[in-house]
Amino acid sequence: MPQPLVPAGAFRMLIPIGTDVHLRRRPIGNWILVALNVLIFLSEGTVGGYQTIQSLLPPLHGAAPSLNEYLTYQFRHGDMMHLAGNMLFLWIFGNAVCDRMGSLNYVVFYLAGGVFAGLVFAYSNNNPLLGASGAIAAVTTAFLVLFPRVHITLLLWLFIVMPLQLPAMAVIVFKIILWDNIVAPRFDSGMVSNVAYSAHLGGYAFGFATAMLLLMSQALPRNQFDLLALWDRWRRRTGTFADFGYEHSPPTTRRVTVEQVESRPLDEIAMGPADQLREDILDRLSEHDYTEAARLYDRLRTLDDTVVLPRRQQLELANMFAHGDRHADAVEAYEAFLQAYPNAADAFQVRLFVGLMCRRYLGDAARAAGHLRIAVQGLEDVTERDLAAEELARAELQLLGRSEP
Repeated sequence: MPQPLVPAGAFRMLIPIGTDVHLRRRPIGNWILVALNVLIFLSEGTVGGYQTIQSLLPPLHGAAPSLNEYLTYQFRHGDMMHLAGNMLFLWIFGNAVCDRMGSLNYVVFYLAGGVFAGLVFAYSNNNPLLGASGAIAAVTTAFLVLFPRVHITLLLWLFIVMPLQLPAMAVIVFKIILWDNIVAPRFDSGMVSNVAYSAHLGGYAFGFATAMLLLMSQALPRNQFDLLALWDRWRRRTGTFADFGYEHSPPTTRRVTVEQVESRPLDEIAMGPADQLREDILDRLSEHDYTEAARLYDRLRTLDDTVVLPRRQQLELANMFAHGDRHADAVEAYEAFLQAYPNAADAFQVRLFVGLMCRRYLGDAARAAGHLRIAVQGLEDVTERDLAAEELARAELQLLGRSEP
C-alpha cells in the first residue's frame, strides 16, 4: 500500500503563534475539533487502537475513494509533528473564524472544506490521503477574508528565536499559500515528497470563495473590516470599474472628518456608525494623520466605549495621547488595550507606564497601585521591575496618607 500523503509540516522558520483578533465569545466548535483530532491520534497508540481507528476512520484512497472517506481522512494524522503543526494552525486561525461564524456553522464549513480538498486531491492522485490540512487550509483563507487587516504574531526560528508581527495579508497570501505550497515545492522537485499540495490548494480555494460568498449574500454578517468591505472602499475611492456601472467617488486624498462620518448614508455603514468610525480611525493612522485619528477616536468613545482597535493601532493611539500630554485619554486607551489584549507581549510594560501616569499626572494612587502590582510580578527586565516597585511603594504611601520619602 502506498505511503499516505500528509500536509507540509508547519514547523518551519516562521511559526504563527497569535493574532490581533479579540474574541467576543468562546469558540466551542473549534475546541471540539481540536480535541477530537488529538484524542483520535492518542487512541491509535493504545493496544488495538490503530486497527480500530483504521476501520472506523480510514484514509482517503485516491484511486477508489468511498464517500465516508472524504470525512474520515480529516481526523487522521501521520505522526506527532503532523498533528502538532495542524492543530497549531487550527488553533491560531480557527478560533477567530469560529467566533465569527458561530460554532455549528463553523464545523459544517470546516468539514465541507476538507471534503472539497479531498475531491481536488482524488481527481489527480491515486495515493491514500490523511490529515486535517485541507480543512485547515479552508479555515486559513476564511480568516484572510474575515480579518484582512489584523496582524499575525510569528516566531522566527533562525540563528535566534524572536517574535515579530506581520500583516495577515502578507503572511497568508505570500508565505503560507504562495511560498509554502507553490514556490518552495519547486525547489524540492527532485526529492520524494509525501505532501499533498493539491489538497492544500483545494482547501485554500474553497475557504476563500465560500467566505466571500457568505459575505456577499449576507448569510454571514458584514462589517467594515472584512475583505469585501476593503475591496468596496478601494473601488469607490479609485473609481475602479466605474465603466461597468459601479457607484464610485473620484480618487482623493481628503481627510474624513467627524461631521462627514455622521452625514453618511446608513447603507454605507454595515454595522453602525461606531464601526465606520473605527474603520476611518484605522485609515487615518495608516496615513499618519494623528490629529484626525484622535478626533475620530474621541467621537468613537462617546458612541461605544467598548470598541477597541486592533492591538498595534490601539497602542499607537494611546502612545499618541501620552506624547501629547493627554494623560487621562492615554490611560483610558491603554486600559482598553490591556482589557482586550491581556496576554500581549508588552502588557507588563504598558501597565508600568499606566501606573506612572496615574500616580504622577492624574494623582490616582489607587489606580496606579493596581497596575503597578501586576507589573512588578510580570516584568522581566530588572530596571523596569525596580522602577515599578519604587512607584508602587510611593503609591501605597499616598494611599496611607503619608508623604513620599
